[in-house]
Amino acid sequence: MTHSHQNLLGEPPATLLPGEPAADGALAAGTDPAEVAAAHPTSSAAWAALAEGALASTDEGRAMTIQAYAYARTGYHRGLDALRRNGWKGYGPVPWSHAPNQGFLRCVTVLATAAERIGEAAEEERLTQLLRDCDPAL
Repeated sequence: MTHSHQNLLGEPPATLLPGEPAADGALAAGTDPAEVAAAHPTSSAAWAALAEGALASTDEGRAMTIQAYAYARTGYHRGLDALRRNGWKGYGPVPWSHAPNQGFLRCVTVLATAAERIGEAAEEERLTQLLRDCDPAL
């Protein structure tokens, strides 16, 4: 006999961040992500673009991984601030399907990858679990 365990309190509702039209528009128009981050420092999407660019770079090897880690960490913390302002209590769904959530989730993804590359296994595991908790489809 199998038993299914159900959370009787239910899961909190999904957290849906508001859009950031100015930053998102600038990024979509091809503006350098560094310029967008400087003009809109709370934009996780700008920090994610910087982090992804650094992680993909073949210049300077490990230094670029550290740079990606720093950019992603900044976007991650900006995203946490935004999530908390929008009712997130540190758990519950943050769906990828809602475009304004993607900047934060991209930062978490790059941060996990960079942590793995520098040998920070516990951090990589924690961030990977955070992604699964936010959106099991990730």
